[in-house]
Amino acid sequence: MRELRVLVVDDSALNRRVITQALESVGNVTVVGQAMDGDEALKLAISLQPDLVTLDLEMPRMDGFTFLRLLMAKRPTPVL
Repeated sequence: MRELRVLVVDDSALNRRVITQALESVGNVTVVGQAMDGDEALKLAISLQPDLVTLDLEMPRMDGFTFLRLLMAKRPTPVL
């Protein structure tokens, strides 16, 4: 089975850690990056090309809705 590469986006360090631990306990899931806001997440999503993004909607600098709109325009990716 192919490895699932995930980018975790949340402004809470605790949430990022919990989500990362939960995902990596599944088995064939690897968290390839973490971001604390939409601006950082967009840069990482373009450079890392994850298979999936977990997304917090309320973040500083760039919220999740803006990130989602820009991501879909540049590199459509499934988002939770």
